[in-house]
Amino acid sequence: MDALDRLAEPGLDLLDRVDTLLAGGAPEGHRLWPLLRRMQVLPGDAVRGFLDLHPAPLAGAGHAVRGLVRAYDEVSRTLTDPAAWSGPAASAYDQARAVLLRHLDEGPESLVGRLEATAGYADALADWVEGSRLALARALADVLGSAEAVRVRAATATATTGGAGPGGAGLLAAADIAHRVLAVLGVAYDGAETLLRQWSPSLAETTWRGSTVGGPYHGSPLRVR
Repeated sequence: MDALDRLAEPGLDLLDRVDTLLAGGAPEGHRLWPLLRRMQVLPGDAVRGFLDLHPAPLAGAGHAVRGLVRAYDEVSRTLTDPAAWSGPAASAYDQARAVLLRHLDEGPESLVGRLEATAGYADALADWVEGSRLALARALADVLGSAEAVRVRAATATATTGGAGPGGAGLLAAADIAHRVLAVLGVAYDGAETLLRQWSPSLAETTWRGSTVGGPYHGSPLRVR
C-alpha cells in the first residue's frame, strides 16, 4: 500500500462532493474548463480509474520478458556451434544458421532486441505509474487540507440537509480543487504518451531479415567428420 492507497478513501469522498457540485458545470471562464474539455471526466471518476494502476504488475512483466531473453540466448549458443560435417549441404546449413542467428540475436531489430525493448518499456511504464501515483497522492494531500475542501464540504452538507444549495463560493472551491487534481493527471497522461512515442520504434514488429536459402543440395557426396 502506497501513499495514494492510504489517501484514496478521504480523497474520493472529497472528490465525489466536488463532482456533485460540478455536475452542472464549472464557473464561467474558470481555468478548469480547458482540462474538462481535454480529459472529458470529472476528478472523482478520473482518480478512481487511476487507482487501478500499480507499478508491480508492469515490473513483473518486464522481469518475465527478460526470462525469455535468456532462453533465446541459449538457442543462439546452440546455433553458434559449427556443424561437424562438410559438403554442399553443410554449406547450405551454415548459411541458414548464420541468417537465423542474425534474426535471433543481432542488433535492436532482432528477436532478442525486441524482447529487450519490450522489457525496457515495461520498466519505464512501471516507473511512470509509481511517479504519477506519488504526484497524485501529493495533490490529494494538499486539497484535503485546503480551505477549498472546507467550503466544498459545507456546500454539499447544506444541499444534503435541504438548505438553499451550494453557493458561488462552494462551486468556485470545487472548480479549484478539480483543476489541481486534473492538472496532475494531465501531466501524468502526457508522460505516458511521451513514453509511447519514445519506445514505439523499438517495439515495432520485427521481420525476417535474411535471404531465403535454397534447399540442401544432394547431388554431391556428404562427408561427415
